Amino acid sequence: MFRVMSRFLSNATNRIDTKGRVSVPAAFRSVLAQRNVQELYCFQDFVFPAISIGGPDLLERFERQIAAEDPFSPEANEMSLLIHGGGVFMKLDAEGRLMVTDFIRDFTGISDEVTFVGRADHFQLWQPQAFAAAQAQARGERKLAGKRS
Repeated sequence: MFRVMSRFLSNATNRIDTKGRVSVPAAFRSVLAQRNVQELYCFQDFVFPAISIGGPDLLERFERQIAAEDPFSPEANEMSLLIHGGGVFMKLDAEGRLMVTDFIRDFTGISDEVTFVGRADHFQLWQPQAFAAAQAQARGERKLAGKRS
């Protein structure tokens, strides 16, 4: 039997309010509710100037990868540095808003607006112009790859 899984798709840009909060798009809140995610695991993305956000299952997946390595290996230590040292737990408030903390602002350059970007099993917070530039670059590279094949 085919089972439809909830995924984070699309993107939306929302303004940060005067208290430093931003409303998470309703579609993303719906996925979090379907997955019964109460606490958000947030980490500094490994590639992009973005904060990646998912449920505890996302952290657990990374920790399983670390556990599969020799605990003294450079790979295990680097991964722990990124996912533990570059991660925090956060919660949405009762209205579905997220506090845009210095942890988020300093890494992404976000100031007054946040672009929420779906990434299937998690979503990301981007500075809007940085997202537009990265998406345009990715689209351009896909076009070039298509012409080469």
